[in-house]
Amino acid sequence: MRKKLLLSLILLMAVAYGTLAGTIIGGLEPTLGLDLQGGVSVTQQPKTGTDFNSVSLDLAVEKIRDRVDALGVSEPEILRQGDTIVVNLPGVTDQEQAIGLVQVTGQVYLRPVLQQCFDINPQGTDTTVAGTDDTGVPGTGDSTVPGTGGETTIATTGDVATDATPAPGPGRYVNGTNTTIPGDTTTSAGSDTTVSASDTTVAGSDTTVDGETTTTVPASTSSVPVDDNGIPIQLSDPNNAQYLPLVGSNQYCQVGPAQGTGEVFTDGVSAEVDTVEGWVVRAPLRGGSKGEDVWNALSSQCFNRAETCPTGQISIELDGVLQSVATVEREIFSGRVQISGSFSEDDARTLAKVMNSGSLPVQLELVSVQNVSPTLGKDSLRAAWISGLVGIGLVLLFMLFYYRLLGLIVAVGLTVSGAVLWSVITLLSKTQGLALSLSGIAGIIVSVGVTVDSYVVFFERLKDEVRSGKTLRNSAQRGFTAAWRTIVIADLVSLIGAFVLWYLTVGAVRGFAFFLGLSTACDLLVSYFFTRPTVLLLARTKWMERRKVMGIEVTATGSAS
Repeated sequence: MRKKLLLSLILLMAVAYGTLAGTIIGGLEPTLGLDLQGGVSVTQQPKTGTDFNSVSLDLAVEKIRDRVDALGVSEPEILRQGDTIVVNLPGVTDQEQAIGLVQVTGQVYLRPVLQQCFDINPQGTDTTVAGTDDTGVPGTGDSTVPGTGGETTIATTGDVATDATPAPGPGRYVNGTNTTIPGDTTTSAGSDTTVSASDTTVAGSDTTVDGETTTTVPASTSSVPVDDNGIPIQLSDPNNAQYLPLVGSNQYCQVGPAQGTGEVFTDGVSAEVDTVEGWVVRAPLRGGSKGEDVWNALSSQCFNRAETCPTGQISIELDGVLQSVATVEREIFSGRVQISGSFSEDDARTLAKVMNSGSLPVQLELVSVQNVSPTLGKDSLRAAWISGLVGIGLVLLFMLFYYRLLGLIVAVGLTVSGAVLWSVITLLSKTQGLALSLSGIAGIIVSVGVTVDSYVVFFERLKDEVRSGKTLRNSAQRGFTAAWRTIVIADLVSLIGAFVLWYLTVGAVRGFAFFLGLSTACDLLVSYFFTRPTVLLLARTKWMERRKVMGIEVTATGSAS
């Protein structure tokens, strides 16, 4: 029994203090939230009087998250509170950059493809694939199967042609240098149009945008976000031809002006399994001038390879990213469209979600933009540390005064709990994006009361056993057995309350609930694997039996006074 108690105690303390030492030596620490680090908070909601559906709002949240992740903002917090979207961007100081980052259009556009998609390699050198009837590019698709039953199959995957004739590719920004996009592109009207993939600047150089007028913009003034590869995050311009990225790839496609929106579809778009094609997306068309007429006008151009759609492909664009590029296999459609290819289930469902969102797009407007200065964040963090340390200090003084020697066990136990919490929070920050906010610190401070309650329940039960005439050794074992049930029930109540609060709320309250629940779970661990073996081992020593414990004089025979 003694060996098991020692092993439990040594193992827990080794894990707790070892992981704490590892995080400190490794220079790791929890990521701070907006209220402790400073940054920008942007609140948006659908425009008054506009129609939208829940799918559109969920997709808007996803697109904002994609943009924020591409920018590399540290631990952003993106919350949907009913019909309101709140985006907290810790560490961001440029308010205009934050607004541009989170303002997604929510509008799905149907655009003809003017030039086959082509790759750009990670070094910034253009690698292109010229499109022909027999040339495929991953994600664009030109392997087709005729549709039946009033629908058409449009493939969305193909094999890369290795012997294709190179064509001009889009430029990209890497390490402050600019590889330009071809300046002149022939449009359907036969006129030369300057198309820029970025129209922006990048730190370290000045950027010249080609056109009728050449304008040089100082690089230091740029606030247009770029992704991890240095490629500017594209902004949709449905009225002009432009190069846009293809989702899930390093490819760009040149697309023409939009000739329709996702509103040509009903909200019944679905991802289904076809016995021949595998996963497909089936999209019902609205009737008349709002649906079939718009789609058929574009499909006819692409089917006939008109100048406005020389590749025969239609692209589906959302917020500056091409979600699908597909070859048209029928001129006139009736009822619905089927899009197929080498879809995975996730790909098909994602595309269906995009098209459903486009059937009733959400139009967001700014409600408020709030800056939190880094100085205010540091002041908040300092105040949180001071209040936490003062509170814990007062609790420890009381426990030492009331429980004498056992108060030292409480002090050591709190350091073990703190070490475990710090390590877990740091791990979750680095792996799951958890951010420690002011409300989270409040939850941890409140949980100190839960932890101390566990010690009080155990020690009071121990006092009762000693007063009844039992030896300290027997009292410790019997006292913990009885107290453990009470501790578990009390902590479970706290855990249930924290979970309900976390599940039903958002924002700061949710952070409070999460950290309260985490600290309560930690209390159960420490109570059983630290407090229990420590007290039971001390109760076996003669030194302990000869001392005043909890203000009670304990003799070797177990009498108390």
